Amino acid sequence: MLAVHDKRIADAVARLGAENAFQVLARAREIEATGRRVVHMEIGEPDFDTPKHIKDAAVASLMAHDTHYTPSAGIMELRETVADYATRFRKMPKPYTHANVTVAPGAKPIIWNILSAILNPGDDFIYFDPAYPAYGSASTYLQANVIRIPLRESLDWRMDLDELERRVSDRTKAIVINSPHNPTGGVLLREDLERIAELAQKHDFLVISDEIYSRNFYLETEFISIASLPGMQERTIIVDGFSKAYAMTGWRLGYAVMPEELCKIVTLFNNNTFSCVATFVQKAGVAALTGDDAPVVEMNEIFRQRRDKLVKGLNEIPGMSCTLPEGAFYAFPNVQQITHDDKALASYLLEEGGVACGGGSSFGPAGAGYLRFSYAASLDDIDYALSQIRTVLPKFKG
Repeated sequence: MLAVHDKRIADAVARLGAENAFQVLARAREIEATGRRVVHMEIGEPDFDTPKHIKDAAVASLMAHDTHYTPSAGIMELRETVADYATRFRKMPKPYTHANVTVAPGAKPIIWNILSAILNPGDDFIYFDPAYPAYGSASTYLQANVIRIPLRESLDWRMDLDELERRVSDRTKAIVINSPHNPTGGVLLREDLERIAELAQKHDFLVISDEIYSRNFYLETEFISIASLPGMQERTIIVDGFSKAYAMTGWRLGYAVMPEELCKIVTLFNNNTFSCVATFVQKAGVAALTGDDAPVVEMNEIFRQRRDKLVKGLNEIPGMSCTLPEGAFYAFPNVQQITHDDKALASYLLEEGGVACGGGSSFGPAGAGYLRFSYAASLDDIDYALSQIRTVLPKFKG
């Protein structure tokens, strides 16, 4: 096997990170293969089936022989559908058109292609820690000057905007915001977004708004996109997709909505990397956005029930404390009274208790001392996981 220090391997590989959740998933599958029960709370994958009308659209597309290359930006029908949906759902002041939309096999390639399109080596790039690992991996690989601003549990995992104001400057090329947030479940409020928008216009930087969890939202207020605020549509890049809201993780379908000229450049990166997305998958995306929305609403209500059960149970375990997530489908309990080696604790819970979760430090240094549990698991699985944690935790030596 080739090693990173092998002279045949590019030095840049050393700047790449891995998404720990998939590594934990692999080990969990190995344990399951021995016949043991494992509760999967490590990966952000809804356990629901993809709604029938979406699958039917994909099958119809295949039977219509839609099995050939498509444009690198996506088929026109999906791009127009996304533009219409993004305009309506986010209450945009100016309608988006297909020219603002580009499609990819998942949101992750879009994030990489966006950052590849905008970042030069040395550009100031800001994101909030802990965070979805792709932001750091891509920006570090591209040799940007990465500035990580810690999120704080004391602020309900919202940003410290005073610190953001101190750290941005006219050298800032872009910042990433993710609301609802992975891994903490935090949500930015309108006043947070308004202040970020003010800074973006003052210092002329782009905002990449990762809104993949925009339908997994539990506050009584409506979801707000920063793109809808005055002066922000032309400097915001929205990243979204179908995996989380529609239980379509394995379909690999994501998209971004952005200013037209930038969209052309990102599409050029699409052309040079994955070429295009399968037509039948894109037809399924059209059906998802135009069909019955009831399954999405129903799934989100079930997520809310699971959230409440899991958070209540975690808070009853000695040494753990957990804020109530306002979005996404992750609980992020503080385990610092138990250990500061969160990865060791996560590994122990998997090996000894059959509960697969992630160490908070896998999402950045500010996540140290926390665990991430995905509650995309049944209520029965959550009950079992909580019971197992209560049983094995007293034996942990960390």
